[in-house]
Amino acid sequence: MLEAFSISAVLVAIGEIGDKTQLLALLLAVRFRRPAPILFGILVATLANHALAGFVGGWVRTQLSAETLRWVVGLSFLGIAAWALVPDTLDDDEAAKPADKYGIFFLTVVAFFLAEIGDKTQLATMALAARFDSLIAVVAGTTLGMMIADAPAVLFAEKLTKRVPLRLVRTVAAALFALLGMAALLGVGGGSP
Repeated sequence: MLEAFSISAVLVAIGEIGDKTQLLALLLAVRFRRPAPILFGILVATLANHALAGFVGGWVRTQLSAETLRWVVGLSFLGIAAWALVPDTLDDDEAAKPADKYGIFFLTVVAFFLAEIGDKTQLATMALAARFDSLIAVVAGTTLGMMIADAPAVLFAEKLTKRVPLRLVRTVAAALFALLGMAALLGVGGGSP
C-alpha cells in the first residue's frame, strides 16, 4: 500500500510539472489572486477525476489476465513517458470563463475536472490502479502528487515560471514513467501484474 501511494505521488508530482492543468492553476492564480478557493477546487476536481480513473483501472485489472495486464500497463507507462516529453499548452478559452457567476471554486472544479479528462495524469492513475491492488493508496497518491505540483503554481504563480526548467522536468518525468513501464513489462516490483 505504501509502495502504491509513494509511486503514485512521485510520478504524478513530477509528471504534472508543465502540464496543462498546472498552467491552468497558474493562470487562475494570476487572474483571481485568491489561492484558497483555487487550491480547494483543484483538490475536489482531482479527487473526483482520479477516483473515476482509479475505478476504471481497477476494473481493467479484474478483466484481463495477469500477463495481458502486465503488457497493457507496461506499454501504457511507456506511452505516457513519450507523452511527458511533449510540452503542454493551455487554450485561452479554457480560463476565459467568467468566475463571477459560479465563483472561483466552482470554476476551478469544472475547469480542472474537464482538463484532466484524457490527460496523462488521469491515464497514469488508471494504469497505477490497474497495477496496484489499493485503489485508495493510488488515488490518494495521485491526488497528493497533483497538489504537490499545483499548489506552488498557485501560491507562487509567476515567480515559478522564470526559475523551473520545464524541459528538464519533462525529461525526468518521462524517464520515471519509462522505468515504471519497463519494470511492469519485466514483472519487477510489487503490485498485481
